[in-house]
Amino acid sequence: MAKRERVVRMSVELPLWRALTAYRVLTMGYAVALFLFARDKYERPWVAVGFLAVMVLWTFATLPRVANATACTRRFLVADLTIALTGILLTPLADEQAQQMDGPTLPSIWTAGSVLAFAIKGGWRWAGFASSLVAVANIIERGEPSRDTFHNVLLVWVASIAIGYVVEVARASERTLARALEIEAATRERERLARDIHDSVLQVLAMVQRRGTALGGEAAELGRMAGEQEIALRTLVAGGLLPASRVSEDETQGAVVRGVEEPEGPDGPAAAVPCDLRTLLAPHAGCRVTLSEPGAPVLLPPHSAKELAAAVGAALDNVRRHVGDDARAWILVEDWPDEVIVTVRDDGPGIPDGRLAQAEGEGRLGVALSIRGRLRDIGGTAELISVPGQGTEVELKVPRGTRGKADG
Repeated sequence: MAKRERVVRMSVELPLWRALTAYRVLTMGYAVALFLFARDKYERPWVAVGFLAVMVLWTFATLPRVANATACTRRFLVADLTIALTGILLTPLADEQAQQMDGPTLPSIWTAGSVLAFAIKGGWRWAGFASSLVAVANIIERGEPSRDTFHNVLLVWVASIAIGYVVEVARASERTLARALEIEAATRERERLARDIHDSVLQVLAMVQRRGTALGGEAAELGRMAGEQEIALRTLVAGGLLPASRVSEDETQGAVVRGVEEPEGPDGPAAAVPCDLRTLLAPHAGCRVTLSEPGAPVLLPPHSAKELAAAVGAALDNVRRHVGDDARAWILVEDWPDEVIVTVRDDGPGIPDGRLAQAEGEGRLGVALSIRGRLRDIGGTAELISVPGQGTEVELKVPRGTRGKADG
């Protein structure tokens, strides 16, 4: 049985939620202890007892709410912060001397737990919002705030925003790590499939090609087609280039035609997603056409990639039409920081001087329209170099970031 790769996801938030749970319980006990040690100083102790009873019940009842980000809903956060703000504003009612003596509020540092929940759930922006409300409540409660009040408010505000920012960075790092693990697992799985295909299908196709060539006649044609399929399949398993392809047969010519199916997007097929040029050029590879390409994706805007691939196809059509079906051709893809260059070269006799101008005068516009016209529309250039007796080379250049007429 084949071993399946499994990507293990590690949550960097889980320890933070556990720490918040412990913090809320401990600070709840601290707030109750402060009241018990100073209960004789309260003018209206029943106000403090009532609030603390609600706070204790709320803390224990909502422990599952601070277990993870899913359980910690926005509604809970609003209710939790409301209780904390209520406790701050009730402090002068329970203890009139709290304003003059700059003493602790009824919820004390339990309030910071509500702000930290905002920070862990929504990041630094949510933390800034919650801590600002706490700051306003503390200033109202003090009436004439002292330097210590401003110090405590500023401490909570800075600390909560810093924690929220750290949480956002940790989440981004976690997503990057998870993506890297998925890519690694997919690469290993692709390598395993490539080994299996190499040991079975590719060897059978190679054998059919050899036997068909040796037998001749119709078997030779079958061998040729098997050879083309072998090369196409090798390209697929080597780079994973063809996402989903259709293979159909032209009974008249016996040629294999391959088409790449494109994923549908909300605004049409791959509307705004960069396209890997290699996936569009891979179907051209065969026993007489050699494709050389970078190991990494060659990304271009969809329209530019399609037009460039169509120009390559037009160049190969010219090779077959003017040199013959037995002509050899080579496609070289170069991915530079500022441009993409695709070179198509053949081993034909070359083009005599003045032949292209004569063809355009006769109404044959294959090079003018199918190649140069396509490249011009997407902001690129096409240069044709031909030396009699040494073949023809077509160099297609597309600058990076170019958007063709259909891309706008």
